[in-house]
Amino acid sequence: MRPSSFMGLCGSALNLAQLLLIVCPAFILFGYNQSNLGGLVSVTDFTNHFPRIDTVHTEGEQKSSNATIQGVVVATFTLGALFGCLSCSYTSDRFGRRIVILAGAILTVVGEVLEASSFQLAQLIIGRVILGAGVGMLSGTVPTWQSECSSSSNRGKHVVLDGLFISIGYILQAWINLGFYQVKTGSASWRAPIAIPIFFSLLLSLAILAMPESPRWLSQQGRMQEARSTLAALKGLSDDDASIIDELSAIERSLEQSGRTAASLGDMLKMGQDRLLYRFCLCILLQFYQQMSGGNLISVYSTVIFQEGLRMDSETSRILSGGTLTWKLLSCFAGFFAIDRFGRRFVLMVSGTGMATCMMGLAVATSFPHSNFGAQVSSVFFIFLFNFFIPIGFLGANFLYCTEVAPTKLRVAMSSISTANHWLWNFAVTMITPVAINTIGYQYYIVFTCIGFCIPISVYFFYPETMGRSLEEIDLIFRNSPSVFSTVRYARENPHLALEHVLEHEKGEIRHEENVEESLGRSIPNLGQVIQCGLRREAMDAWVHHKTPTPE
Repeated sequence: MRPSSFMGLCGSALNLAQLLLIVCPAFILFGYNQSNLGGLVSVTDFTNHFPRIDTVHTEGEQKSSNATIQGVVVATFTLGALFGCLSCSYTSDRFGRRIVILAGAILTVVGEVLEASSFQLAQLIIGRVILGAGVGMLSGTVPTWQSECSSSSNRGKHVVLDGLFISIGYILQAWINLGFYQVKTGSASWRAPIAIPIFFSLLLSLAILAMPESPRWLSQQGRMQEARSTLAALKGLSDDDASIIDELSAIERSLEQSGRTAASLGDMLKMGQDRLLYRFCLCILLQFYQQMSGGNLISVYSTVIFQEGLRMDSETSRILSGGTLTWKLLSCFAGFFAIDRFGRRFVLMVSGTGMATCMMGLAVATSFPHSNFGAQVSSVFFIFLFNFFIPIGFLGANFLYCTEVAPTKLRVAMSSISTANHWLWNFAVTMITPVAINTIGYQYYIVFTCIGFCIPISVYFFYPETMGRSLEEIDLIFRNSPSVFSTVRYARENPHLALEHVLEHEKGEIRHEENVEESLGRSIPNLGQVIQCGLRREAMDAWVHHKTPTPE
């Protein structure tokens, strides 16, 4: 039987189409729109249209007041993203991943059109909020959809590509803003850069209609035949292939254990057998670290840091901003190759330590007078170095980890709420930064330094390794570990969750045999395939059946 297909594509070709037509434009929209307005607030025609957020041609109390308003206007994008992301906790499980992605793409089109055509500050703010809501829906749903459609062997690389696409968005806005900055008269200098991402929004809106739904969501809805066809298409196998049947059975059993009922916030605030509160806290803390380690500060306000913080001229600031964001894109490849080679814990700890060290260096360098050329060079160096470390662990891996540790029925809810937390702190940083740079200067970076050094400590003690495991197997780690404080050790000591270990935890009454796999092999023809897929529960049930005497 030929495998199912979408647009005539299946297997690796379909996976590539998902990346290029959905994931890529979705996260380019994320990076481009998040940082775009921060690079336009000093454009002359922009400040003429919106004098209430002009901090370039004002001084004293007026400048301070305008800086506050500027921060609020830029941050309304993240406020919209916060609510858009929160809505996914209900809509993605109710209507499916594809419908939410489509709705998010349509909202980004509406927001971009409103922004690009603005003549009043109120219209600009409304456009920012709607655009943010769309991007928030995409950021809360696309990583989940992506991880649920990916195999365990390359799930890390697939989701870490999100960070690379975000960086492409940052780069595009930086160099496009620089190019249109050369247009000295007329509103094209800022309207065109705002309107350009409409192309990516339209591409995403059309492409998602031809893409497959998440097989795990289909299973949750009881649409098993569709789930089987989708899973077969994603793997490039026939619907009746043994590995497809086995994986679908594992998904079914995971759903039976966790239940098929809709998720609620109350579920995530209870520990229970699945340790949901622990897993929820891991996600919330990780997304808090992503923002409060300084990532958004450098990406959104790099031009402002160079121009107002280091007193460089406007064009040099934009060139350096484009350069540092281009370097950030190149650095994404370090995370891409490390995530599935060294594991999630390693990249998160290295990234956190590196970012904290760079923030400490930036605080020291900016404490010197602005006329000190050496201090300026050092500041630029630490900003570039910071943009090497952040993509390693906190420009994709943080979204990946949150989707991995969440159970099936709560995956979107837990991921979207934790990502909403990301947008909440994003809002705080975006709103505060213009005022903080203008008032406390170098002391602002000390806050990010202290928080950054907490990352490797908390990851070491509380974040279990998830590399190379199926999503259902990760469930077992949390369910079977003796306690919250021993989960990391349990995951390390059980790298493959051997069949006999699962049996001892799940079926304590079944006696242990030294060569359990050999015994199982006599009764399970496709045991090797079962083990390779990580479907321990399938093998366990077969083992129980094998060991239970048949009634005479």
